[in-house]
Amino acid sequence: MSEQIKVAKIYLDMINQVFEIEKKAAGLREPNSIQRNVNRLREMIEQDLLPAAAEGQHGFIYHNPLGENYNITRTDCEASIAGESTENLVITEVIKPIIRYCNGPVNIIVQKAVVVVKSKGSL
Repeated sequence: MSEQIKVAKIYLDMINQVFEIEKKAAGLREPNSIQRNVNRLREMIEQDLLPAAAEGQHGFIYHNPLGENYNITRTDCEASIAGESTENLVITEVIKPIIRYCNGPVNIIVQKAVVVVKSKGSL
């Protein structure tokens, strides 16, 4: 049985916005100055967003699965398949990242990634 928790939508919205900034910064010619700010925001999300997170008790992490293999048994992504083939799929675009809430040693997915996948043969 999968454990479910409720997370305030504002947390997910904020993390998704930081993820979007991170994606856009990666496309810039000189992303270093922006990337420093994005890294600081990510650190704040993962360590400081919730009161006890700094003590390592709980917090959020997010993951960009771009380039990872995909199959229908993967439970952390919702995928749209681009192209005809459904064999040897790889994640080619990430619209929303995987967001996990960590509480000690337990990681719970609070948002599945929204991704586009293609067959490796059609890349």
